Amino acid sequence: MQKLIAKIKQANSILLSTHRQCDGDGLGAQLGLFHAFRKINKKVRCVNVDATPKKYDYLNTAKFIQYYEGSHEPIEPTDLALILDTNDKRLISPLYEELEKKCTSIAFIDHHPILDEGPAPTADSLIETKAASTGEIAFAIIKSLQIGLDAQIARAIYTSIVFDTQLFRYVRNSAQSHLIAAELLSYEKDPAEVHKFLFANHKVEKFKFLASLLDQMVYFADKKLAILKIKQSDLTAHGMVPEDSRDIIDLIMNVESLSAAAVILETHNRHYKISIRSKGAFEVRAIAESFGGGGHMYAAGATVDLPYEKVHAVIVEQLTQLLKHSA
Repeated sequence: MQKLIAKIKQANSILLSTHRQCDGDGLGAQLGLFHAFRKINKKVRCVNVDATPKKYDYLNTAKFIQYYEGSHEPIEPTDLALILDTNDKRLISPLYEELEKKCTSIAFIDHHPILDEGPAPTADSLIETKAASTGEIAFAIIKSLQIGLDAQIARAIYTSIVFDTQLFRYVRNSAQSHLIAAELLSYEKDPAEVHKFLFANHKVEKFKFLASLLDQMVYFADKKLAILKIKQSDLTAHGMVPEDSRDIIDLIMNVESLSAAAVILETHNRHYKISIRSKGAFEVRAIAESFGGGGHMYAAGATVDLPYEKVHAVIVEQLTQLLKHSA
């Protein structure tokens, strides 16, 4: 970490970004560092590939984040670019190619394992796979720089932690996560509001959509495993967009009997986004990696260009074997 801390101290201008289809972890870490760096008089800006989902409006994202694909503003020459919650440059293309031209140094800050088949992160990168969220790494950077916490920093980092752990459900050793959260709550006075924005902001139409999907769930292994396919026509019929399906897998995991489940979302013809979850009896990251994806031990995913039948068969086989060997 100290190598990156030195880079941050030396930089006068810093650009912060996160992966395409940004989420609470990347955004929270990004905005936490943004507010922290402003306190030590860095010239700092946030630029993301695409627009921020509206559920994160409570972080004032429209005020602080520019999105590259919707802006005609050029990327100014910058000393240091920090890319959060990914170590794969493909997930911020085409912005990454512009950063290579305009930034003196680029570093990834992430907690996901580096993919064997993926591009290597830059030499200055900080990859801490033991961290439960990228927000925890951002918190460590802020503390190392001896920047005082405040309400804005705390809300952003708290968002990161509770989003990526799903309120501490998807983390093996949560002691560190809870200790950090406890310190943040000295400044974040309304954590229940954050929880509401992240996890309790569904419209009635979303629940009608979910109800229709439950009839399509395929259970197997004595209802310990399940797979759900979401077609484009399912989204269209209920006025939903792909973003509305991102948390379906976590809602499904509330079924008592389930040990693990997968959602296969059709993005367009023969292209699917896979999300896999486990309650902890076994790890599922290897399944995602077999499709060229990745993630965490108990929460992982991938994007594939394969026939649905092939994807379904591979997931069923691997989940079944993992469950069998966990007994």
